[in-house]
Amino acid sequence: MTGALILLGLVALLLALRQPLLVILLAAVAVVHIVWGKGQLDYIIEDMWISLDKELILSIPMFILCGGVMTKGSTARRLIGVAAALTGHLPGGLAVACVLSCGVFAAISGSSIVTMLAIGTVMLPAMTGAGYPNRFALGAIMAGGTLGIIIPPSIPLILYGLVTETSITDLFVAGIGPGLLLLGAFAVYSMWVNRKLPRQRFDGHRLRVAMREGIWALLMPVILLGGIYTGYFSAIEAAAVSLVYALVVETFIHREFKLRHFYDVVLDASKLGGTLFPLLAVALSLNLVLTEHQVPGMMVEMMKGVTDSPLLFMLIVNLLLLIVGCLMTSGEAILILGPLLAPLAVAYGFDPVMFGIIMIVNLEIGFLTPPVGLNLLVAMSTFKQKFGELVLAATPFIVLMLGCLALIAWQPWISMGLVGR
Repeated sequence: MTGALILLGLVALLLALRQPLLVILLAAVAVVHIVWGKGQLDYIIEDMWISLDKELILSIPMFILCGGVMTKGSTARRLIGVAAALTGHLPGGLAVACVLSCGVFAAISGSSIVTMLAIGTVMLPAMTGAGYPNRFALGAIMAGGTLGIIIPPSIPLILYGLVTETSITDLFVAGIGPGLLLLGAFAVYSMWVNRKLPRQRFDGHRLRVAMREGIWALLMPVILLGGIYTGYFSAIEAAAVSLVYALVVETFIHREFKLRHFYDVVLDASKLGGTLFPLLAVALSLNLVLTEHQVPGMMVEMMKGVTDSPLLFMLIVNLLLLIVGCLMTSGEAILILGPLLAPLAVAYGFDPVMFGIIMIVNLEIGFLTPPVGLNLLVAMSTFKQKFGELVLAATPFIVLMLGCLALIAWQPWISMGLVGR
């Protein structure tokens, strides 16, 4: 009990002093080694090395590079062209095109921020120029960007799979249903809100031209998800295929990605990796120590003493994750809470894959909630908007996402149907 109080007090103190997450995690690992381990801090380095010695981790930088290549190239613009030609005749057609483009681009890039920036920089001026309210356009772009962490391939899903030792392929497949549900909810809401705006006539010639220009971009998620779903690709093979495909298409077919651009893409990916991988190493080493000393088992017993109801447990966890999503990024929350909450969920009878999807959807909502909503912060600097205006723009979409979250938790088949269990 004394060790636990020391650990909690130290973490609380470092949080109050606004220390970086890496410092907090390192301090927590050190305390765990001293109090529950053998007291040798050099074991931390050994655990970090063991934790990072996994091939699956290679998929993360490859997906990041793939997103960077497509952002520098013309994939986003071509996807928007196809979506706009398909939906222009619908009420709120351009808004539906925005959401649809975000969904398809998310199935390629695996990143919320990359999706929002790639689609948003093109769609915001197009939507406002077509008469859509600025607040709605901002909300649609920010909400559409969140699809990047639930529609596979998703970097947060990979992180969850790593820290909880859950099949990443199963997580990818399980993310398809919830991703389509959210995309559909955004599209229906967009049509309803903008039903009085003028519509375009359906133009078959325009659609054919857009399909011809965007066919290579459209084939990528089909190849990627098809390979994963059929078992032909593993997660790391899918990452390698997506990167090579993006490079070939953008460099030799679209011819809008130059070799000089690759330096910038690698530099940006290196900066992101330099931030992520030390956190991942420390978090995984902490997971090893906690598992060795049966801390998750003790937490299960403690939680069972509070309630035996799986429903009440899920309500408590969802509330906790919604609060955490307001205060931490999705990566930080997964690295800290994933190894602790997943064993609890299994003890209450929840499938670890399904729980991972529920966790990711909760944290997806956190991208739109202050004070640390990443999409809010990035949109504020990119689109030069006031923070309060962005919060108001995101609010209707947050309500939609909460409804979808409740439905996903209530109906497991939405996420587990394609997984086959």
